[in-house]
Amino acid sequence: EFKQQTVPAYRRTNDTLEETVIHLFRKGITMSEIADLIEKMYGHHYTPQTMSNITKSFTEEVTAFKGRELHDRYAAIYMDATYIPLKRKTVAKEAIHIAVGIRPDGSKEVLSYAIAPTESITIWEEILLDLQEHGLKNVLLFITDGLKGMVGAISRFYPKARFQHCCVHVSRNISHKVRV
Repeated sequence: EFKQQTVPAYRRTNDTLEETVIHLFRKGITMSEIADLIEKMYGHHYTPQTMSNITKSFTEEVTAFKGRELHDRYAAIYMDATYIPLKRKTVAKEAIHIAVGIRPDGSKEVLSYAIAPTESITIWEEILLDLQEHGLKNVLLFITDGLKGMVGAISRFYPKARFQHCCVHVSRNISHKVRV
């Protein structure tokens, strides 16, 4: 295949624009809103399809992240959910369930995540199954917020693992019950 060496191939977008589009997409801005912003900033109209093509690389990164093999052993795994505003048809706070692993060498990595309207043991069971299916076999300690049913769910997937309530959550729970 012949490739021109003197003049670079024509591209309808540039890397900086693509990075901006992906950044806006991550912030929850819709494709049509991003297209409107780009038109106002650059004076050129990009269709929602073009915006979608640009974010395809981001989607591919997420798919690769979700499908990757995990190490088979972690010293500890933190599991917690936090609520952040997500924009779909409306803006509403939803629970981002996240599992962060600590390897025996002390390095940390995000192992898995899921988004749901509220924190749910069902979602955590799906994440635990996902971890197992991607190669995680042995965990010494799970640290969670004490959601009802969590100890049982962890025990079903990792029966030899130990369990601990997160110190921050314990402290918050105590401070709500004690007058100062």
